[in-house]
Amino acid sequence: MLKGKLIHPEILDALGRAGHGSKVLIADGNYPFSTGVAPLARQVFLNLSPGLVKTTDALRVLVDAIPIEAAAVMTPGDETPPIFTEFTELLPPEVSLEPLERFAFYAASRDENVALIIATGEERIYANILLTIGVVK
Repeated sequence: MLKGKLIHPEILDALGRAGHGSKVLIADGNYPFSTGVAPLARQVFLNLSPGLVKTTDALRVLVDAIPIEAAAVMTPGDETPPIFTEFTELLPPEVSLEPLERFAFYAASRDENVALIIATGEERIYANILLTIGVVK
């Protein structure tokens, strides 16, 4: 029996095997999970139905479970998607969003340091976030 906010066994296992510098991708329902991911990363599918589970739901739980030292987002160009405000509110104050162009984000998400990919049912566009695990202090 677990009392914490994070109780998903596959996510706990993947995070337990990850370390400083490992990355976690939380992706929306439009993300290309068969081609836009690191081949050795653990994939966990939480996309039960459109709108369930949201990217921000997964982020909210992960913020309490792991130290986050960096966060990258996929940008559409000049506009700032509204979900970025929610990401910023959920992340620790010292972590700012690093904007990456779409194909640069895909490349970063295929990196060998990506340990975990969480597929969500998020319907908002550009609702992908790539977290870098920091050091436990």
